[in-house]
Amino acid sequence: MKKLAHGFTLIELLVVVSIIGILTTLVAANLNSARARARDAARKSDVRNISTALRLYYNDWGEYPPNCGGGGICGCGSGTGTQPVGLCSWGSSWTDGTTVYMSKLPADPQTGTQEYFYSRDAAKTDEYILSACLENKSDTAGVPGTAQNSSCDGGWVFVIQP
Repeated sequence: MKKLAHGFTLIELLVVVSIIGILTTLVAANLNSARARARDAARKSDVRNISTALRLYYNDWGEYPPNCGGGGICGCGSGTGTQPVGLCSWGSSWTDGTTVYMSKLPADPQTGTQEYFYSRDAAKTDEYILSACLENKSDTAGVPGTAQNSSCDGGWVFVIQP
């Protein structure tokens, strides 16, 4: 009687390894886009929270904070009698000395990317533009374009205006 050989041929092993490689690539691509969607959801939530804090500031001071030249939102400092104009940086507290509007102004969830952008026309104290760059171009809440003072890598922006 002949003994049968046990094991796999080289071709069978190569086919299995190729299939595993293809599946790994597909899963990795899906995970990366899921991470981008999660960061975009955090950005939209942050911008909505900042918008709520801006409205609270408006209720206290009768106008939205002025422009400071980027890097945050003006409105920090002593709020005794006059509107505060100090810079509140992203990641720091936003307070006028007596009222805390946000214990921490949120920074962008992805390290090394653009932050959120706030601007207000000096003549229109009851209007502002608040925006964030989005990574996912298929996001229905985003619009094509660029955030103020920035060029978004993906060219997709989430904008809030009162």
